[in-house]
Amino acid sequence: MPRILAIDYGAKRTGLAVTDPLKIIASALETVPSEKLIDYLKKYTQSEEVEAFVVGMPKSLDGTDTHGTVYVNKLIEELKIHFPVMPVHLVDERFTSKMAVQTMIAGGMKKKDRQVKGNVDKISAVIILQSFMGT
Repeated sequence: MPRILAIDYGAKRTGLAVTDPLKIIASALETVPSEKLIDYLKKYTQSEEVEAFVVGMPKSLDGTDTHGTVYVNKLIEELKIHFPVMPVHLVDERFTSKMAVQTMIAGGMKKKDRQVKGNVDKISAVIILQSFMGT
């Protein structure tokens, strides 16, 4: 059964999360350098069946675009080029980084580990995926 893969795209790093094959659980997958994301996704989709990408869309509090929106729009164009039949769903990612930090605190993660930005990116991707799965 195919999985759904979530992408929390950033200028430097990208957090990834994926569902289990039954699409019940969202789990952190990896943090990859953003310039290597497409290559990573190509390799991943060769070994795992993925039915859709879910991409976090950055917006400001009033719903307007942020500086990150431009990067995400370019990513969406690249995904459509490299994965033309793969559906790409967008999810509002406002507050996901703050929620990720709160999740790490609630889970008892040490401050040293919370300061690793890649951990925040992965957990943000999980939150994006959970948001999508709840819709």
